[in-house]
Amino acid sequence: MTIRDAVPFSELLRQPTEALRRLTEARSMRLSRRDAEDLVLMYAERADAESEAMDTTARLLVALVRRHPHLVTELLPTVLPWARFLPTSDTEQLAAEFVTTAEAAGSIGNFAPLAQLLTEWRHTAEVHADPDLLHTLTRDDLADHGPVPAPEAS
Repeated sequence: MTIRDAVPFSELLRQPTEALRRLTEARSMRLSRRDAEDLVLMYAERADAESEAMDTTARLLVALVRRHPHLVTELLPTVLPWARFLPTSDTEQLAAEFVTTAEAAGSIGNFAPLAQLLTEWRHTAEVHADPDLLHTLTRDDLADHGPVPAPEAS
């Protein structure tokens, strides 16, 4: 979801009527804050509708994949161009993880895990796209130095 209309949070506090008037003209409104993450303001009915649409889309995707298992793997590079940098086995793994995560995320109404999965795989594709970095991270002389100890409490 891209939110085009941004308003400083302080403006909402100073002029709530004007901010709400602007919200009626937009799908949602980003409330920018100086010392914290931005917030998004939208009507609850719209949020519920978007959540239902995402859940239905996820369930439809799962049903489609069960009928045509390789379809997602074939289409991923079209939908996610950076996936073209992944080896075939990684593209297959991404497809499988995408479908199962979309199904699970839809079942709880929280698609943050799906966004995190895509971020992780995009970074993996970035490594594969850079031959020097790929070589550095996959060279044979890299040794595992064992588990990292937990930081001490301060």
